[in-house]
Parts: sequence; structure tokens; C-alpha cells
Amino acid sequence: MRININLARKLVFIYCLVCFVHQHSLSTILYVGEKEQFSGIKKALAASNNGDTIIITKGIYKEGNIVIDKSVCLLGRDMPVLDGELKYEILSIKKDSVTIKGLRLQNSGRSAMNDPGAIKIYNASYILIENNYLHNNFFGIFLQYATHCIIKNNTLKASQKEEYQSGNGIHCWKSDSLQVIGNRIYGHRDGIYFEFVTHSVIWRNIAHFNLRYGLHFMFSHQNAYITNYFKSNGAGVAVMFTKKVIMINNTFEENWGDAAYGVLFKELSDCYLSGNRFYRNTTGIFFDGSNRITAERNLFKSNGWGMRIQANCMDNKISRNNFMGNIFDVTTNGTLTLNEFSENYWDKYEGYDLDKDKIGDVPFHPLSLFSVIVERNPPAMLLFRSFMVSLMDKSEKIVPSLTPETFVDNKPCMVPHDI
Repeated sequence: MRININLARKLVFIYCLVCFVHQHSLSTILYVGEKEQFSGIKKALAASNNGDTIIITKGIYKEGNIVIDKSVCLLGRDMPVLDGELKYEILSIKKDSVTIKGLRLQNSGRSAMNDPGAIKIYNASYILIENNYLHNNFFGIFLQYATHCIIKNNTLKASQKEEYQSGNGIHCWKSDSLQVIGNRIYGHRDGIYFEFVTHSVIWRNIAHFNLRYGLHFMFSHQNAYITNYFKSNGAGVAVMFTKKVIMINNTFEENWGDAAYGVLFKELSDCYLSGNRFYRNTTGIFFDGSNRITAERNLFKSNGWGMRIQANCMDNKISRNNFMGNIFDVTTNGTLTLNEFSENYWDKYEGYDLDKDKIGDVPFHPLSLFSVIVERNPPAMLLFRSFMVSLMDKSEKIVPSLTPETFVDNKPCMVPHDI
């Protein structure tokens, strides 16, 4: 028997169309509110089916822990309030394909044993959390064993004064393929925390005044951090035990303190940094046990130390960066350096350019003798700007003897790079 191919295609198309219409005809919209069909969110969830939308109207809802075990969409109208009364985890998501949008979630429970949050995702995928306001919670948004989730345009504020009293704003653990986009995070322990997270993007977030780190990630490989702004966090940003990370166009500003950095790189490898700006930090970047990192076209301006590279770092390429207005541009704690500096702009460079190719004719040794002394004996900083220190640094520039010979930029730029 011969089959008409065109007829078969038409029948398949009609069948798919009927299935699509039937599926969407079964989804319904349920309303929650004082004068709506459901007075509580839990009641609406109990009556809902996969694919339904629950619209929560303006009001204050104190329903304890709300478990979402269906693929539904929770939409807030006029920013309704879900209050955890400082006792409960507010929303627990345990099903794929859930959307949480337009809600104010506040006063989650506090516990160091089970880490309650305003929103917690348990082993679920394709979750969208967008345009919510989270206030005075322990953890803000907590993801564990989550994949293909989007956390977008949320505002998270906490008011705890000590680290042990607060969880992290956006906390991600053992997850993959996440998008953390356009969130504002204030006052948590860490603004954004990644641990064992891969193939994810952190983009256009702002983390201010968090108690410890604006961004903190460990054992989280092959991620990208793009156009984020980190300001006045307790210790800046920490990137630890990680490889194959891309950091582009981020700003690290005003992270001050004895152990504060724009970025701390500890045991990092095979990473790329470009277009980042380090303003007014105690240390712009601190390299510790970090190898094969390419840092190009970054700006280090008005920091205490622009860059501190420990002796256990090697094969790093520092090129075409601008070092401007730092007390110390670079420093190290060892006598041997296996890193490469090339074509950077140093505002402390006093060389000349006779052939007018915008490359200095005399190599530049950016490592001052006094910076090496301070690295080994921090109290020596009390002598900064003294006559003897100035004389010692000038002498070292003319006849280098105590600083590593290989710590040199052979092609210093005469004009700043366009970053």
C-alpha cells in the first residue's frame, strides 16, 4: 500500500496542533486574595495542575513554608508580601519548570543547620525567579542540584551585622548552566556564592556592602563573570580552587581592609581577565598559587597595591594594562618570578621614546625595593614617604640589585591603553 507523503505530513501537523491546543486549554489561572476564589496560596496550589498560573493579589500572606511541587507560575500583582515570620523557609521549589515573579519575600527563618531561605530550589531544572524583592532573609535565593535556572532582576537586602547571623544573597551549590543576571544584593554574608557550579554566567549584577565577599566561588569551573559591579564589600571578591574562568568588564571598587582585595585569586588556573576596573582597593588583584592566567587591558587605579603576585605563581601573562595612581603598582614576596609583563602603561615610568613608536626604549622595573620590604615586614609601611625610602627606591631603579631581574616590562607603553 502506497502512502501519500504530503497527506501524512498534514495529518501529523493537525495531530500536533490538536495536542497543543488541548494541553493549553487545560491550563487555568487561579487567583489568590482576600476577595478572590482562594484565600491562601497553599489552597490555590492544592487545586492547581501542572502548567497553571497562580496570580497572587496585593496583601500579606503568612502561611509558613510553601512547598511548590507542581510546574506552576506564581505571579504577584502589586507586589504581595510573603512573610516567613522569622520561623519558616518561605518558598521551597521541588518541581521543574516553575516561575516566581513579582513577589516580596521577607523574614525567612534563621538556622545554621538547614540553611532556610526566602526561595530554595531542591534538585529542579528550568526555574525562573524574576523581579522579586527579598528583604531581611537568612539566605535569599538558594539553589542546590539545580540546572538551567535563571535568577534575574531581583533585589535582595539583609540587615544583619555579623557574618554568622546572615546567609548569602544568591547561593548556588552543585549546579550547572545557571544564569544570574541583573540582581542587586546588599547586606548579606556573601552577595553571590558559587560552589561546585559549572557552565554558568553571572552578568550585570551589583553587590554592595555585603559583610564578607561581593562574589565568592570555589571549585566552580568554566564560568563567565561579565559586567558586574562590586563595591564596599567586607573583603571584596574571592575566586578559589577554580579553572577556566572568564572575567570581563567588571568593576571592583572601594574594598578596604587589612585582608580586603578587589579580587583574591587562590589556586586559580587557565583564566582570562580583560576590561576589568580596579578602583581604590587595598589590593587590586592578589595572586596566590595561581598559574597560566592572562590579564590584559585592565585598569588599576588609586589602589594601595595594584597587583600582588606571590612567589608560588607562574606562567601568568600581564599585558597591555594601565597602572595609574597606585601606591605600589606590583609586589611579590619572592626573589624569582616566572611571570611575563609586557606593553603595560605605568604612570611611574620615567623612560623615553626616541623612535616615537609609543613603546619606551628603556625597560621598566615596576617592583620597588620598599614594596618588597613591606611585603615581608608590613610594619615598615610606617616609613612610607620618608626621605630614606625615596632615596632607596631611586637607587634601586638606577642599579637594580635586590629586586628580581626578571620582574621587568621590556616594552612599557608611553600612553595609556584604551580600556
